[in-house]
Amino acid sequence: MTDFISSTAIVTGGASGIGLAIATRLASGGARVACLDLTPENLPGGLMGIRADIASQSEVIAAVAEAESRLGGIDVLVNNAGIGAQGGIEANDDEEWRRVLDVNVIGLVRMCRAALPALRRSNHGAIVNIASIAATAGLQNRALYSASKGAVLALTQAMAADLLADGIRVNAVNPGTVDTPWVARLLDSSADPVAERAALQARQPNGRLVSADEVAEAVAYLASPRAGSTTGTAIAVDGGMSGIRLRPPA
Repeated sequence: MTDFISSTAIVTGGASGIGLAIATRLASGGARVACLDLTPENLPGGLMGIRADIASQSEVIAAVAEAESRLGGIDVLVNNAGIGAQGGIEANDDEEWRRVLDVNVIGLVRMCRAALPALRRSNHGAIVNIASIAATAGLQNRALYSASKGAVLALTQAMAADLLADGIRVNAVNPGTVDTPWVARLLDSSADPVAERAALQARQPNGRLVSADEVAEAVAYLASPRAGSTTGTAIAVDGGMSGIRLRPPA
């Protein structure tokens, strides 16, 4: 677990859930990590918290500049921050579409634009975007969210092509449903949380929710110099949901 010795990283949405698991994993490998978040307080020791709203261009520019100064450079950018949305194509008005796309897609763009000068100076620059199973599989009542994560996946491939000559690798991780506080809140708001959790578990072929640590391990591989020939791809961490079709029990 010394794959990030002398490396520096920014993780957006790094104060909880998947983001915190990613930041912790990178730090355990030796990286100095800045967690950009709306509420970056109460982080474990060794993680640097910087407040930033990725929906604000000025806040992103200021936060990335602070992170680069305090870290001494940027080798890895993990675009994890995002917001959810539920419902079919008719469920959300134009303003909600703009709000979600502004965070999930344009927020990622803001972060990359701000961090690219520092990443170009790195000897092993890497960007890892957190997409979703919703980018590759049609899920019920997830139209807006799926559109935003589909854009993240397409951006990953386009950026990988554009930045290859700069020595910056760009990849994505597509998680299935992950057992996080955010998912727990969604379950608690449903009519039958126990039944809803069981349905989500059954939807994934391995019969359980993905852990945040499992997503973090995939991110760590893609961010590491060990993955030097891997760019423009996505790793599915979804319990087999994207590729496995099990026969129903007899």
